[in-house]
Amino acid sequence: MAFIKRLGWYLVGLSIGIVFLTVFLKKKSDETGTEFCYFPNCRVLKDLRSKPLSYSNDIQVLLNNKTIDSTTVAYFFNNGDIDFGNSDTKSTPCKTYKIEGLVKEKQAILTVINCTDKVVVDKISINN
Repeated sequence: MAFIKRLGWYLVGLSIGIVFLTVFLKKKSDETGTEFCYFPNCRVLKDLRSKPLSYSNDIQVLLNNKTIDSTTVAYFFNNGDIDFGNSDTKSTPCKTYKIEGLVKEKQAILTVINCTDKVVVDKISINN
């Protein structure tokens, strides 16, 4: 019976500690704006968001014609899914990623060139 009692107290203490850490770390991540990215998709998108952004001539024309806007690009960087199978992740010095997402309820693929000091939005293809 003593073992069951000790196990019960251990589990009570463990659950209180887990709740405390969850609340503490959630508050800390909200205040500092840090996020814990463990999956490759999240890590690459976070890296893309952290660098200065520039646009290719094709994308600049689309932005000027108001076909797409900067919030569309931001949507890809926040909610997109990277297609690692079709991306060129081995090239140097810049890697090319294809990010899948939605533009006006249509599937689209944004091609991004990720260099060490900047990100270039190269092209977008929208499926009809």
